[in-house]
Amino acid sequence: MLYYLLYHVLQKYFSPLNVFRYITVRTAYASLTAMFLALVFGPWLIRKLRELQIGQYIREEGPQEHKKKAGTPTMGGVLIVLSTAVPVLLWADLSNVFVLLALFALLGFAGIGFVDDYAKVAKRQNLGLTGKSKLALQFSVSLIAGITLLVLSTHSAYSTQLIVPFAKRFRPDLVIHGLLNSSTLWPLAFLPFLAFVALVITGSSNAVNLTDGLDGLAIGCTVIAAGALTVVTYVSSNYRWATYLEIQYIPRVGELTVFCGALVGASLGFLWYNAHPAEVFMGDVGSLSLGGTLGTITVIIKQEVLLIFVGGVFVLEALSVILQVGSFKLRGKRIFRMAPIHHHFELLGWSESKVIVRFWIAALVFALFALTTLKLR
Repeated sequence: MLYYLLYHVLQKYFSPLNVFRYITVRTAYASLTAMFLALVFGPWLIRKLRELQIGQYIREEGPQEHKKKAGTPTMGGVLIVLSTAVPVLLWADLSNVFVLLALFALLGFAGIGFVDDYAKVAKRQNLGLTGKSKLALQFSVSLIAGITLLVLSTHSAYSTQLIVPFAKRFRPDLVIHGLLNSSTLWPLAFLPFLAFVALVITGSSNAVNLTDGLDGLAIGCTVIAAGALTVVTYVSSNYRWATYLEIQYIPRVGELTVFCGALVGASLGFLWYNAHPAEVFMGDVGSLSLGGTLGTITVIIKQEVLLIFVGGVFVLEALSVILQVGSFKLRGKRIFRMAPIHHHFELLGWSESKVIVRFWIAALVFALFALTTLKLR
């Protein structure tokens, strides 16, 4: 909105406003606007959540120190979502389909998280939607995103090839073109691509959700991951950089840099109130939307495999749960004292703040490594 007003309307009468044509400028403004909104409206939201008695319920089997957090306002992720969406509406080019798709993912997964959080509050326990219901809704949103990208691929605005770090010349196509000419089997040609997109986006959403167990842990790691994606998104839309780094050049994804900048700013603003000891928790409305959005952005910019490194801590948290459950079902024994793995370190005697900061450091190392892979072949 502001972008259109300042650049497309007022710039004709005041030439210095031409600066708003640059993505870097609008990314900076989007980030600052998002952080400002989160910082300003944070206290109001926390007060309203307390008035409505929307508090966190702590599971009995967790670390005993967490029981004192019972009643802390939750569903603070609403602040993250709005503080991201509003700056995007103000500073991004809303005619860009990739921006609209990222907004759809943000709001779609936020809606799923909101229903889940509301169910927990209504039941007054730490159980919301059933696992199957939540997964079904997440896969639905992911598949809509995947189908949208398939439509764009038919107009040469998107590629269904998979980009693999360290093997940049190996680009398998996830659409089976040999089946496209079949009158009956052609729908199966798109199945691998849609399954892959759904797995990446849904997996990312749940990975961030599992990481959200300590004050500031998930949101701090999100700041780092979103910051790395801001860089990757920008270079993917710049022909010189994309050619030099031998990554796929996607002209129109540049506007997603503005989106990523807003996500970083909103996350930093929320971290102000979510830092240990937390004044508010993000809830599933925050964690599911953040993870789903990060996954969607990586799919759009063709860096799905890179997400493993960009969100390294999220991946480790999810793997710890998978290994713990698998080991217990197969062997009747646990690998960790408790999963997700951040609770394992708590039970080893690490203080909560030490776990959080050390995981932030790990997230930063993963993100920096991810950026180095852009040049490595």
